[in-house]
Amino acid sequence: MSEVRIVQVAKQLPKFCRETREILPFIDVWLSGQEERFQRKVKKIFKGAGVDRRYGIMDIEEVFMATSFEEKNAIYAREVKILGEQVLQKALDSANWKADSLDYIITVSCTGIMIPSLDAYLANSLGLKEDVVRLPVTEMGCAAGISGLIYAAHFLRSNPDKRAAVVAVESPTATFQLNDFSMTNMVSAAIFGDGAACALLSSEPSAQGPSIVGEEMYHFKDATHLMGFDLVNTGLKMILDPSVPEVIANHFPKIVHPFLERFQTRIEDVDYLIFHPGGKKIVETVEELFGKLGKNIDDTREVLRKFGNMSSVTVLYVLERFMMLDDSEGKQGLLLSFGPGFSAQRILLKW
Repeated sequence: MSEVRIVQVAKQLPKFCRETREILPFIDVWLSGQEERFQRKVKKIFKGAGVDRRYGIMDIEEVFMATSFEEKNAIYAREVKILGEQVLQKALDSANWKADSLDYIITVSCTGIMIPSLDAYLANSLGLKEDVVRLPVTEMGCAAGISGLIYAAHFLRSNPDKRAAVVAVESPTATFQLNDFSMTNMVSAAIFGDGAACALLSSEPSAQGPSIVGEEMYHFKDATHLMGFDLVNTGLKMILDPSVPEVIANHFPKIVHPFLERFQTRIEDVDYLIFHPGGKKIVETVEELFGKLGKNIDDTREVLRKFGNMSSVTVLYVLERFMMLDDSEGKQGLLLSFGPGFSAQRILLKW
């Protein structure tokens, strides 16, 4: 079996950006017909979400316009092609790889609908080889950044001397529901942002970067109701059960400890916690669980603050911060994310 390494991680931000304080006046206009108490509660959610800034594929005025699902999805399809091409090219340039040296391309997105999927367009625009193996990962939500890495690891471990790219592009902005005044829509609007990331992996003996020691998925039984989207006439409507942090906390020992034991390590010996920041409450839940072990998730919190929750993309932004650290020789890292299903995805890295 070949050793698989993560060679490069790159990120790409959409063209529009707003501080949370700049969005609040738009919230005032949007909620002007609602009760004053409700308005105060929503603004409190935005101010307390732990997100100072977020990026978007469309300007804030366009987000709050009454547009159809067709119009929003057309913007999504146009912009994710641009972001996907930019971030994949950036990663290839950083690794000094040629586009036609890729053997596998995995694209990850759940915030719009495109057929053909993004990978087909990238194969054309960047000149990937004709026999490149394509895999779109479309319905795994926030967990899918790690899902893509897991699938790439499986491909590469069975095939020596190969290269893979995982390209995640998400636009939760395109799923915003203008006429939905549920608390789920308020919370999701307060935490989400758009973004793109790319990870390059290799099973070449000469590859440099942290090696993937092990990877696993964990399925929460009978929990499909916790998170996801309903497809309605106005687009993708968020499902987000308030019990998610509690469910994660209850399953946490089973998610982390047996997985690490299978690879002859334990949480006390993990140096880097590379965790997907689903939102402030989930960050606080995981921090409480990890904090007892003397660990911190400052990088996770900082990514949430600077970019918001970009669904599958976010954990790759956290990983990129650790990829840039010096003096990581011999260190271990645990990647962890949660998503619809309900599921937890885990990867153990060693530098």
